[in-house]
Amino acid sequence: MSSPQPNAQPADFTDVSFEDALAELERIVRGLEGGQQKLEDAIGAYERGALLRRHCEAKLAEAEARVQAIVAAADGTLSLEDVK
Repeated sequence: MSSPQPNAQPADFTDVSFEDALAELERIVRGLEGGQQKLEDAIGAYERGALLRRHCEAKLAEAEARVQAIVAAADGTLSLEDVK
């Protein structure tokens, strides 16, 4: 029987900001690099880290799409195109 994972948290990141997800991912990486975790804990941390990485990539892609939607008009004014 396995004990509960200390890093076990829901994988729903809808309310997690990019900055918070990145900070948690950095903590996980430091913990894994330290090599002091039990194998099962390290695997759980790695799985959570993979989910956080995907969340961060999605947030970055969303931000990039929003930035690309800002178009400079001929007269130098900026406008925002609809992103679909």
